[in-house]
Amino acid sequence: MPTLIKASAAKEERIGLSTWQKVKKYRAFYVMFLPLLICLVVFSYLPMVGVLYAFTDYTPFKDPSFVGLANFKKLFSQAGFWQAFFNTLQISTLKLIFSMACSILLALMLDEIRCKWFKKLSQTILYIPHFMSWVVVASIFTMFLSPKNGLINGVIELFGGTPIYFLADENWWRPVFYVISCWKEIGWGTIIYMAALSTVDMEQHEAAIIDGATRLQRVIHLTLPSISGTIVTVFILNLAKVLNLFDPVWVLQNAMVINVSDVLETYVYRMGISGSQYGLSTAAGLFKSVISVVLVTVANKLSKKITGEEVL
Repeated sequence: MPTLIKASAAKEERIGLSTWQKVKKYRAFYVMFLPLLICLVVFSYLPMVGVLYAFTDYTPFKDPSFVGLANFKKLFSQAGFWQAFFNTLQISTLKLIFSMACSILLALMLDEIRCKWFKKLSQTILYIPHFMSWVVVASIFTMFLSPKNGLINGVIELFGGTPIYFLADENWWRPVFYVISCWKEIGWGTIIYMAALSTVDMEQHEAAIIDGATRLQRVIHLTLPSISGTIVTVFILNLAKVLNLFDPVWVLQNAMVINVSDVLETYVYRMGISGSQYGLSTAAGLFKSVISVVLVTVANKLSKKITGEEVL
């Protein structure tokens, strides 16, 4: 199929079709793409006009007045903002690392399963949590981790320990959050890696087996290098949304752990919706977007240095 596409493109280049002729020829594809384009414009590009509120003093009850960079100066002078910013970096970075590592490990384990029906059943079971709402997930784990009648604390008491209120303890909240996030997304994250593993050259594995390489050595020296490009690509794409933490944090957050769980998006929500400081919250959101662009750009340059290719 790729060969046919390349041949068709080369033929069109020789013929010299105009842009309009190409659009007319492939009109069916453009029609299929149109709904996606409309949604992208309506929900992604038009709302960007709201960025202008970051430079205004705005409330719903009066016309916005231009204040320049005053919102940013006020924002950067607040200790709560910087605490939320550093919490976001720590939580999102560790969450990304743990999720990717667990997804790769699980994909490698599933790839070793030779029984097809058991492999498909395992994948299906592991994918299910991804489709569950974060509200449902939070409710399930709140019951499991309850200090009164939770299953986990029941086991702790059985061995003579003291019940722990995991979701209200600053020392336990983040580890529990990482575990819950990995449990929910690990199955879905394996899909891309499973697809990448299917392209690994098995002849190299057979040659390595003949040379006496163990399974672990084959995974480290053959399998992982073969999918390294996919790993880097997924990492950079996930890095673009690494600061987008709202649903999972908001449903698991409470006043007892606000110091370790408050992130930029929950901070913006409290400032904008609860505190009616729309200009200030828009400035915080714009700052977060700029940091995301910087992270993606840096990661893309590192990818070029490490692998020799840019992803973006």
